[in-house]
Amino acid sequence: MSIWRVILSIIFPPLAVIDKGCGSFLIVLLLTFLGWVPGVIAALVILNNPER
Repeated sequence: MSIWRVILSIIFPPLAVIDKGCGSFLIVLLLTFLGWVPGVIAALVILNNPER
């Protein structure tokens, strides 16, 4: 996980996970609309997942 991805996930979480797949993008987008903090947490969890 690069520092630029972390900064991008804090500023606008859906853009940080756009290359992880459509499902991840939509989940993070929905959580960001519901509240900024859940979107950031979800983006960081998805980016920190070593399986993808």
